[in-house]
Amino acid sequence: MVGSVALPGDKSISHRAVILGSIADGVCLVRNCLVSDDVSATIQACRNLGVRIEQVGADSVEINGVGVDGLSSPAKPLDFGNSGTSIRLLCGVLSGAGIRTILTGDSSLRQRPMERIVGPLQSMGAGISMSEQGTAPLTILGEPSLQPIEYVLPVASAQVKSALLLAGLYADGITRLVEPTPTRDHTERMFRAFGVSLEIASKTVAIKGRQRLRPANITVPADLSSAAFFIVGATIGSGSKLFLPSIGVNPTRTGVIDILRAMGARIIMSNAREIGGEPVADLTVSSSDLQGIEIPQKLIPSAIDEFPAILIAAAFARGRTVLRGAHELRHKESDRIAAMEEGLTRLGVRAETFDDGIAVEGGTVGGGEINAYADHRIAMAFAVAALCSRGSIVVRNASAIATSYPDFLAAAMRVGLRIEQ
Repeated sequence: MVGSVALPGDKSISHRAVILGSIADGVCLVRNCLVSDDVSATIQACRNLGVRIEQVGADSVEINGVGVDGLSSPAKPLDFGNSGTSIRLLCGVLSGAGIRTILTGDSSLRQRPMERIVGPLQSMGAGISMSEQGTAPLTILGEPSLQPIEYVLPVASAQVKSALLLAGLYADGITRLVEPTPTRDHTERMFRAFGVSLEIASKTVAIKGRQRLRPANITVPADLSSAAFFIVGATIGSGSKLFLPSIGVNPTRTGVIDILRAMGARIIMSNAREIGGEPVADLTVSSSDLQGIEIPQKLIPSAIDEFPAILIAAAFARGRTVLRGAHELRHKESDRIAAMEEGLTRLGVRAETFDDGIAVEGGTVGGGEINAYADHRIAMAFAVAALCSRGSIVVRNASAIATSYPDFLAAAMRVGLRIEQ
């Protein structure tokens, strides 16, 4: 891979900017907003809740916020497609906003666990229920007020933390959350950009309810999760030198960089700066001689979305790479542990799975046909593997790439990946 790739806006930050902009007291402009299927689901849900949102140019949206108490009940259930972030974060808002509605999604989303959010919301007094299987559809009855809680998250999850902080905005008092391991803090940073005060100490974050959100203009950094596929491609490709400008390098998200560097990846970070409260830097990535490692468990929360790409790097590394303590990967858009093991095996790579992880023996990667299971990150990971595989790779069920990176194929072809769609 040779050249430069301008990555789209960060998906996690785009979701949060749209949601907080919708409950702010006035007009907000979100620049470099990722307009993908997932973020579009959040935008459409907020429109159905009475918020006027207009696209301005190719990558900006103008949001006419209605205030924390200005949302209205939608005429029909809110359909979030395949976006787990959308449904989980907005159920936190809607549980306190007095909205009666049903939250649902596609068949994949309706299989993903929701009890970890519904349980603590119910303890706050929210009238919210889920299916007998602990999944969507979620029914919200519109209880008039919430009570604050002190809650220790049983597993590290930025989505759970964010949903409860958003619900805490509607509670009468201080909601205090304790994380077992620090997770991405985009919600906390975004709250501050909108004028909401938080108490943050060590693994604890607290929010006082009944605060108002002032309007804010947000510029979204480029998405490190999308950049991960190009970083891996540049490390495994012969003669690669790739420049990736303005990448969000929030320290709660840079596990992928730390892990790949530990494997021997040549990743140079330069021009460090801050955009909209988020740290940003330019990355230069070159061909690297990768070595298998045991991935430190402390890095898992900060790399949880990037493991499909990391495991492709492991397939081309010398020796064995072992990932343990990542059971959360079983509950993403697909069972990513099973999907990666199946795909790597089809390409002739030896892989062993555990309940909470996978081990990969690096070496020769052949060609074959892969099922991406409608998971955007699985599809992009195996597309990148084709850069250096011994044969062509066919990726089936790959249309979900549009959920996070609609222009991925075109961008990858510009820097050296040969793809036929």
